[in-house]
Amino acid sequence: MAKMVLLAEYLSLNGTDLSSYTRKAEVAVEVEDKDVTTYASLGWKEILGGLKSGELGIEFLQDVAATKIDSIMWPLLGTVVTFEVRADQAAVGASNPKYTGSVLIKSWNPIEGSVGDEASVGVSYPTSGAVTRAVA
Repeated sequence: MAKMVLLAEYLSLNGTDLSSYTRKAEVAVEVEDKDVTTYASLGWKEILGGLKSGELGIEFLQDVAATKIDSIMWPLLGTVVTFEVRADQAAVGASNPKYTGSVLIKSWNPIEGSVGDEASVGVSYPTSGAVTRAVA
């Protein structure tokens, strides 16, 4: 079994490469389970997949200087934008697939942390529509 260490993850939001600000990016997708059990199921639960949903979790290192992450993210608040995440910044391929879709930028925490902490921002955005996986 191959193993990997994330050293150069790629994150793009709204067509802008934000990898240089990104400490962590996680794409999670799931399918609702729907109980379709009937008396004919003979006491066994029967489940079908329902609606799919996803979430993009990100941790950024904050920078409030002009043209940096805070000025990039602030105008996106309340909008649906595209995203792309890859395990590595290398070209997309069979061993470096890209995950793409759209997310709702539903929050932004411009100031977060305690005395002596690095300035970081943790956010989680729900997907809007399909999340796709591609190798080309």
